[in-house]
Amino acid sequence: MSHDDFAVEPVPGLPETPPKGEVILWQGRPETWALAREALNIHWIAGYFAVLAVWRVGVSSAAMPLASALATAIPFLLIGLVCCAILLAMAWIQARNTMYTITTARVAMRIGAALTITVNLPFTRIVSADLSLGRKGNGTIALSTVGDVRLSYMVLWPHLRPWQFKHTQPALRAIPDAERVARILATAAETRVSQPEVSRAPAQATVAAE
Repeated sequence: MSHDDFAVEPVPGLPETPPKGEVILWQGRPETWALAREALNIHWIAGYFAVLAVWRVGVSSAAMPLASALATAIPFLLIGLVCCAILLAMAWIQARNTMYTITTARVAMRIGAALTITVNLPFTRIVSADLSLGRKGNGTIALSTVGDVRLSYMVLWPHLRPWQFKHTQPALRAIPDAERVARILATAAETRVSQPEVSRAPAQATVAAE
């Protein structure tokens, strides 16, 4: 029997129903292979073991027939295959447990494989958004927040811009059709920020002049 790990969510990706007037504009999650490549550097790991295998064959071929030298590369290739499989599984788990949401008021990120949390970023707390496009339209949108917003690098990883330790930048990582999503985000943020906020001031007693 199938089981939905997030069946308790009133709206997928959000811990509670959006308030009246707030509309969901887009929802999505990372693409597994793109996340494995960008966040976990799976291509560098695969390349590393491939270089080791070639080096081993080159060294061994000086002392044995080529067929035997080629066989010495098999352990390196097998270890590399196992490591890449583990990284790909980690990327799949992260992607499956992630939901990014853009509404008319905020960006919400439901993230975390072992410990799931939801990060809410109102547009009024976002300074800028930087788009980095990858292959086949996949890309990452990194969000710069105002200075008083403090987010843990370890809690957010890998849903952030790498190496930004001083001021962590949360990111919609390895999402498909990233350019279109960036346009949705830009339009929603501009519309929201340009809306004036009207607050009701407390009534003041008036004194008639005598």
